[in-house]
Amino acid sequence: MATLKTFGLNEKGFNAELAMTAILHTHTRRLDYHPHVHIIVPGGGINVKRTQWHKIKGDYLFNGFKLAAAFRGAMLKSIEQSGLWVPATPKKWVVHCKKVGRGLPALQYLSRNLYRGVISNKNIVADDGTYVTFRYTDSKSNTIKTRRVLGEEFMDLVLQHTLPKGFRRSRDYGFLHGNAKRILKIVQWALQIEVPIQALIERKKMVCKKCQQPMEFLRFIPAQLKLKPE
Repeated sequence: MATLKTFGLNEKGFNAELAMTAILHTHTRRLDYHPHVHIIVPGGGINVKRTQWHKIKGDYLFNGFKLAAAFRGAMLKSIEQSGLWVPATPKKWVVHCKKVGRGLPALQYLSRNLYRGVISNKNIVADDGTYVTFRYTDSKSNTIKTRRVLGEEFMDLVLQHTLPKGFRRSRDYGFLHGNAKRILKIVQWALQIEVPIQALIERKKMVCKKCQQPMEFLRFIPAQLKLKPE
């Protein structure tokens, strides 16, 4: 996130605050352990000081190769500063950038990554009580393949992707964050977006059991505190 934010502020002719939705994935299509992040970024940002919306020129916000190099350097530096051992890493890292559309197509792309589980029931093709066979789409050949493993190994493949308690799978940043409503209103004003007024929800009225007339709340009586004996 910090790398993208830095690019947004320092990119020539852009200089704007970005918004992002990041989704953590920990598995490959074969269910192997492979932590990576999908990040959805709007095609523009807000310059809060000038109250201006800066949009991209072309199909991409930033150069993917420069982004990969900057992220690699920042991550290796953080690992070294934490005192951890840094293994041999390739000089070229993969940062796959693609245009996912605007409006509904972007939301559909987001929902596929956010609400899809580790594996769906339809992809489990066989279970003989000892071995489990499931199918997946190979990313390189784009063909359907199958993998057959012991039942306990299959459970281990699935359960290793269970996130720790309190660990969120997705997070919002920038003007998409829940606490950035003021900045979001500036963005909506700059883009001349008409926000529909939400209709007030009519609460269900309480009816008196004796006269069958609607009851009105006059005041609340707070619960009495129970003091512990000394």
